[in-house]
Amino acid sequence: MRKFLLGGFVIFMAACAGDNEGYRISGTVQNAQDGQKLIVSELNDSNTQVVHIDTVEIKEEKFELDLPEKDQPTISFLSLEGTRGNVVYIANNSPVEFTVYPDSIYSSEITGGKDNEVLSEYLASVKDVSQKMGKNRNDLREAMMKKDSASLQNLQAFQEQLFEEDKKTKSSLVESNPNSIVSVMILQDMLNTSAYSSAELKAFYEQLSPEVKELPLAKIVKTRLDKMSKTAVGSKAPEFSAPTPEGNELALSEALGKVTLVDFWASWCKPCRVENPNIVEVYKKYHDQGFNIIQVSLDRPGQKDKWIQAIEDDNLGEWNHVSNLMFWQDPVAVDYGIRAIPAAFLLDEKGNIIAKNLRGEALGAKVEEVLNGSSAN
Repeated sequence: MRKFLLGGFVIFMAACAGDNEGYRISGTVQNAQDGQKLIVSELNDSNTQVVHIDTVEIKEEKFELDLPEKDQPTISFLSLEGTRGNVVYIANNSPVEFTVYPDSIYSSEITGGKDNEVLSEYLASVKDVSQKMGKNRNDLREAMMKKDSASLQNLQAFQEQLFEEDKKTKSSLVESNPNSIVSVMILQDMLNTSAYSSAELKAFYEQLSPEVKELPLAKIVKTRLDKMSKTAVGSKAPEFSAPTPEGNELALSEALGKVTLVDFWASWCKPCRVENPNIVEVYKKYHDQGFNIIQVSLDRPGQKDKWIQAIEDDNLGEWNHVSNLMFWQDPVAVDYGIRAIPAAFLLDEKGNIIAKNLRGEALGAKVEEVLNGSSAN
């Protein structure tokens, strides 16, 4: 599923005050009570934690606060005490001013600095596309209930159109703003969908300025891109070994057939369990011709029994299974850049990745195509 990620933001304002080094954030908060607090925070360098920076009290619906100068642009947040949500802004040694709407926190307005201009444009586009897609999904459900095939076809076409428009908007913003940290934020969002190839994303990354590439967030994105490239179609699948249910070590190279499916799943993953019967069907049809499977489970520590029970319940015992029982920290999953399951890689007999994330009939068709091709050779 494609997701639009960027949620929960408040507005921040940074400025040098006179001859003093630092920033000033200021603005208005509609209908705020005197003494109500605004909390300033920022994302840490590892992109894993929001860190509290300072707090300011509101007086007569207004606030202002001086903050230390930043060495580099930082993704920051302003949260209103007693209100859910926040507004994101970029602290980048430029004055920023806010108009905060507590009843519609994500509609709050930010002015100040080029980065915040780009961010506001991006968030507006995300909101617009999200609203259109939400309505379209509801219309699709209604058309399905009514079994209105003509409407379904039109709505599905419109959904694809929205995806393409969203891709163009993101691409244009990155290409037009190589000096902005917001371009890195957009790239990170692009990485979290299946809409872009590793080659496309690397091309966008290379357009960033040298200064932006040195930002901590950009280095995180680069690491993810490198991992993505390792598992791109055409690449050699990363070798691995992991424990089987019996406790023996099994390597990928030992499990290869003429065509091999490396499938990441877990007993707790409902979409994985729904897909398992399809995998069983393809295996039964093509195993005798050289189709092998190795499933890598992301089950949790201490839950080996659930993993083994799921193998039995779903009739998966005919092929190879491995797991380190380390949930998302499984080293095989980390090496393959797995951030959502089910995730699957189809390999040729040399261990090269020839397709990714095929499901149902598409998986069977590709396996048949490759096996018939190798037979012809």
